[in-house]
Amino acid sequence: MKKAREADSKEVIIVTGGPGSGKSVIALHLMRHLAHDRHTVVHATGSKSFTRTLHHAVGTHNPRVRKLFGYFMNFADAPKNGLDALICDEAHRIRAHSVRHRGVRQIDELLDAARVPVFLLDDHQVVRPGEMGSRKAIDQAAAARGLRPRHIDLNGQFRNGGSRAYEQWVLRLLQLTDEPATEWADERTFHVRVVDSPQQMEDILQAKEAQHLTARITAGFCWPWSNPRRGRLVDDITIGSWHKPWNLRGESRLDGVPPSWLWATDPNGFGQVGCIYTAQGFEYDWNGVIVGDDLVWRQDRWLPNLRASKDTALDGTDPATFLHLVRNTYKVLLTRGMSGTLLYSTDPETQARLRQLVPAPTAAAPDPPAPVEQPT
Repeated sequence: MKKAREADSKEVIIVTGGPGSGKSVIALHLMRHLAHDRHTVVHATGSKSFTRTLHHAVGTHNPRVRKLFGYFMNFADAPKNGLDALICDEAHRIRAHSVRHRGVRQIDELLDAARVPVFLLDDHQVVRPGEMGSRKAIDQAAAARGLRPRHIDLNGQFRNGGSRAYEQWVLRLLQLTDEPATEWADERTFHVRVVDSPQQMEDILQAKEAQHLTARITAGFCWPWSNPRRGRLVDDITIGSWHKPWNLRGESRLDGVPPSWLWATDPNGFGQVGCIYTAQGFEYDWNGVIVGDDLVWRQDRWLPNLRASKDTALDGTDPATFLHLVRNTYKVLLTRGMSGTLLYSTDPETQARLRQLVPAPTAAAPDPPAPVEQPT
């Protein structure tokens, strides 16, 4: 900040890191420090759920505090260098184009808005068409203005829960890296299991909740998402005899069910299944992931199944783009847990692949509490 002011120039900072590496913690501490020193600073994201949760956490009844949190789209008409710092958290969600001005890129609006724009991102969390927030894209946008960003990589520095080894295992599993997939080996503080059914997944996670741990189930967007009927959520997700509703889409509680932006943090969120749009940006102790038929394993590679997807945001994408985005989607879903992950695929061949890479637990590495046997 001091250097930018003295040189009457910009300083662009790009902070990269995987899930749990501390990006959002750094963002909030940085904002607090700058605001304390009387710098003008705003924290912005592209996620309504994430920003609303921050509002809820810090308490935003004070209008001055509320102004410290915004969205990327709020800077379409911002004065150039109107802020000392703009902290763009979850910057992988930056849109390719301005929401207001034709022919203008959102990244340029964000670069213009502050003397020191800071971007915190994970290259493997771009999950929608039109999102462009990668380190390479931001580097190129800055270079076009004659700016040379400073890079900070958190991946090798520290982690706030979870497992760095597990994150690398997920990247290999989904073929998001050139390194081949490997068999998972449990760590002392992180466990992975493949379950036989969604019911077994729910039972194990329910036991974790009973131990005062947080647990959630997420799934690929392979089922319709109905509006509530007669004041109740609809059990859209049906797998055999197991059925559950998606999380609530609305912004107000419904018969005790939390709004979408509180699904990951409210204790009553356990009864619903989350999708990428409610899980991204959040973490919980135990993570259950249902891999739907939109991504299937065949012989030696992952294949996309566009017909299985109910995500209208992916309508019209070509198979290669769909495969890229859906693998990133599952990468996000698979890396929400800080203590462990339970896996299940609705596709038999994919389920067999998961079992191949996640061996059954031994006596030396006991399984999580066994659920009650369910009738088939």
